[in-house]
Amino acid sequence: MGGVTSSVAAKFAFFPPSPSSYRLITDELTGLLLMNPFPHRENVEILKLSTRRGTEIVSMYVRHPMATSTLLYSHGNAADLGQMYELFIELSIHLKVNLMGYDYSGYGQSTGKPSEHHTYADIEAAYKCLEETYGAKQEDVILYGQSVGSGPTLDLAARLPRLKAVVLHSPILSGLRVMYPVKKTYWFDIYKNIDKIPLVNCPVLVIHGTCDEVVDCSHGKQLWELSKEKYEPLWLEGGNHCDLEHYPEYIKHLKKFITTVERSLSSRMSTCQSESDLEMPRQSVDRREKPRKSVDRREKEKPPKGPSKKSKLRITFEQHLDRSRRSIDFHDKARKSVDHHQNNHQIERGRKSVDRLDRVRSE
Repeated sequence: MGGVTSSVAAKFAFFPPSPSSYRLITDELTGLLLMNPFPHRENVEILKLSTRRGTEIVSMYVRHPMATSTLLYSHGNAADLGQMYELFIELSIHLKVNLMGYDYSGYGQSTGKPSEHHTYADIEAAYKCLEETYGAKQEDVILYGQSVGSGPTLDLAARLPRLKAVVLHSPILSGLRVMYPVKKTYWFDIYKNIDKIPLVNCPVLVIHGTCDEVVDCSHGKQLWELSKEKYEPLWLEGGNHCDLEHYPEYIKHLKKFITTVERSLSSRMSTCQSESDLEMPRQSVDRREKPRKSVDRREKEKPPKGPSKKSKLRITFEQHLDRSRRSIDFHDKARKSVDHHQNNHQIERGRKSVDRLDRVRSE
């Protein structure tokens, strides 16, 4: 039963346009890869990327001269890059971001067959290209997942702790929950977004149409409730599954979100810089203290040469006291000897006087 249900979920999740809405050609003069029937643009690059699962996917990179953020866009289940091309150009212009879109394995001109685990490898290849080819940092990247694209988006977002932000456009709780209102997650389910959203550590914007007939709006609302860093959601009244970008509120709210997270990141960076500046004097003081410690260490290691100044003073003072005591004793002895001599002399004189009186009386 599980295998059958999983197969049904997979069939729902993957419905690539057939035939593909574009084909790839190589310009004879420049050697650049082009996407026909679209004209070449100086700020658009078409690439082929190899994945860890052995497939080769097609991606497009749109550069904006004023961009400070890069949007990595994972499209829906029934679209390819040819159908998304113009929207990607418009989003880059209005949001002032660099943008990378890609086709899943088995979509457009990408090789292989579509599967859940292929899409995980596909988005990893696209993200790796942003880092290695275009120098994007994790803090600069905003992951954008539409419909089934919310699966690879949240899978990657849960593994990138310093990500700038995540946008979920008509997202799904899981593949099985789109078809059946199950209350728990089964092992054979695909795109278990309900279990991954709590692991995302950056601001999350959810956009969903209230009249979505493919993925009920309750999916978006529950994912928003489970988010750690909730941003004001956009519930488009009357919006369906594939028409949200036509609403004026869509681009307006998206632009506000990106501006907010960019400002928030700038303020955090400036705060960190201020704290770093405050720490620098302490570090320099610590550096000056280190030689003092080494001197103390050398002094400890040196054998004692003799008594210190304090001990010398103490000895001198004790010697002085001793001499004073001796002097006092000497004077005391002298005084005693004098007193003893005087007393003896007085007694002797007294005796002689008495003897004279006795003699006078006898005469």
